[in-house]
Amino acid sequence: MAKLGPVKYLTIHCAATPEGRDVQSREIIAWDKAKFGMISYHWIVLLSGAKIRCLQDTELGAHVGKHNTGNIGICYVGGVNSKLSPKDTRTPQQKVALKQLVDEYKRQYPGIIVRGHRDWPNVNKACPSFDVATEL
Repeated sequence: MAKLGPVKYLTIHCAATPEGRDVQSREIIAWDKAKFGMISYHWIVLLSGAKIRCLQDTELGAHVGKHNTGNIGICYVGGVNSKLSPKDTRTPQQKVALKQLVDEYKRQYPGIIVRGHRDWPNVNKACPSFDVATEL
């Protein structure tokens, strides 16, 4: 497995799954392996707020094109409405879990830069369907 390098960034993603659809981490991992040939995220946050570790912090994921080195990826289940349009679908439990993860990384890596996927240059996506800068 490729090495992540020094941690500098934390990127929040959504799985782009319809609101309320109870997708499990194994499904997201299977999609990512089929599309990218590897696991994308270090963490997946389920509707219940459960935090599922998928990669160790030393392992490289595939979650922001050309910007994965030194970048931890966290994905929450949801992010679109029933018509697959972007929508902040985070459950109260997911909001708590995401905040906990971000706070843990800020403590562990002072100066870490936290972004939404859409906040990276040349990314034309609404992911994670909320404003990370004002909410996390």
